[in-house]
Amino acid sequence: MQAYSYSPLGMLKSFWGNRSLLLALIRREVIGRYQGSTLGLLWSLFNPILMLSVYTFVFSVIFKARWSGGSDSKAEFALVLFSGLLVFNLFAECLNRAPSLIISNANYVKKVIFPLEILPIVSFGAALFHTLVGFLVWLVFYIFLIKYPPTTIFLTPLMLLPVLFMSLGAGWLLASLGVFFRDVSQIVGVFTTALLFLSPVFYPASSLPPEYQELLYYNPMTLSIELVRMTMIQGASPDWGQFTRYLLISLTFALLSYAWFQKTRKGFADVL
Repeated sequence: MQAYSYSPLGMLKSFWGNRSLLLALIRREVIGRYQGSTLGLLWSLFNPILMLSVYTFVFSVIFKARWSGGSDSKAEFALVLFSGLLVFNLFAECLNRAPSLIISNANYVKKVIFPLEILPIVSFGAALFHTLVGFLVWLVFYIFLIKYPPTTIFLTPLMLLPVLFMSLGAGWLLASLGVFFRDVSQIVGVFTTALLFLSPVFYPASSLPPEYQELLYYNPMTLSIELVRMTMIQGASPDWGQFTRYLLISLTFALLSYAWFQKTRKGFADVL
């Protein structure tokens, strides 16, 4: 029976050794999503624009919501809200796809020698592509409606590193569990919906009472959303100590999930 490496070094070697395959699969994943549609990849541009418009209308026109500590500008509310959605959707897309990653690629398990551990990275790469398109939409609207964003916006990719590790960790963990427990995908769907409203996407964390704010920060999405808004909109530098702790926790989660995936993958073929 083939032995699989659990170590971080083995993980890096696998990623680097399969980098061409990774890029090809991410490209196929992105293009395949819109294959057969008339507009093709243009949907990746239209989707964030439509999403931004709908959420803005519902929350700022129907519910007349305003961002705490901000102005009464509907444009500002839309851009603040959308920045949080970009972060959340990046994680949520990976989370929702994770339980079916192995099941939907069963031929890779049964028939060929394939580095299954790269599948969560493919999922993240496709999600990241759509996040980048959404970010470009946000940037154009920000420049057009308000002004040039603060220079701290260049720190935004760094603020997304914890989301990267959380997404990969969730991908490896849930992909493995999804093979043995088919109900996982249903549970994750409900959990993702709840997580959306329990994250500071539609409201700032500071708007909650102090006792609930503390609970909110147990949500892995809270700090990422707050840090991204800090760099994209507020022009403030993050608390580097807090960011480092968060990064280390998310990295540890990813490494432990990778080890779990490698340990359990020997049983995939028997179940599938």
